[in-house]
Amino acid sequence: MVRIAEAAERYDDMCQLVKELVLYTDKQKDQLSVEERNLLSVAYKNVIGSRRAAWRTLNHESENKEGADQILIEYKKQIEQELSDICSEVLGLLEDVLIKNVQDDPAARVFYLKMAGDYYRYLAESAPNNGNEAKAADFYKQAFDIAEKNLIPTDPIRLGLALNYSVCFYELLKEKKKACDLAKTAFDEAISTLDKLEEADYKDSTLIMQLLRDNLTLWTSDENEVNVEDISDQED
Repeated sequence: MVRIAEAAERYDDMCQLVKELVLYTDKQKDQLSVEERNLLSVAYKNVIGSRRAAWRTLNHESENKEGADQILIEYKKQIEQELSDICSEVLGLLEDVLIKNVQDDPAARVFYLKMAGDYYRYLAESAPNNGNEAKAADFYKQAFDIAEKNLIPTDPIRLGLALNYSVCFYELLKEKKKACDLAKTAFDEAISTLDKLEEADYKDSTLIMQLLRDNLTLWTSDENEVNVEDISDQED
């Protein structure tokens, strides 16, 4: 059913179905397969993605319109509540179930910790100064420490983590040097170990490497500084 919902692009249905799958798997004292955890990520990423895009549009309108009218303000609040509800739901699955159940699987643990960092980062975008920035950074750091010890530099999970962690440094924590250093190190280490890249991971890994390089180019270019908010948050 999750696969069918994905094919039909019914992502809200997909989220509910994959949530049931997570809870059922936990009840059976089992873990999600690689395919199942990827379906989890796809489901919630599509649902949250449309809301993030809507919020950014409304936020831009309200910031550039003198005396934003009440309709715009209320509509923006509605989107923020939807964002909060979705993030809270997926973070509940991650923190209460999934992360706890993968103590002996480094790749899965990095995957879920990174995902938790992502959703705290999404919360922080629309609800800053509520401690979500620190929580996002903490989950990313936990994931990064495990990834460095257990995953090769070209692993797409490790690369995706480096990409999103660097965006967190740049966008939320405003630590631009750390963002650039992290992105550059991840890219350089992956380039130097391309011979170890699995054929099955080639497309995903090289795409993320390109995004790392694109962000790094943008972040280190003074002439593009004025436009950085619009396109610097390319992520996995």
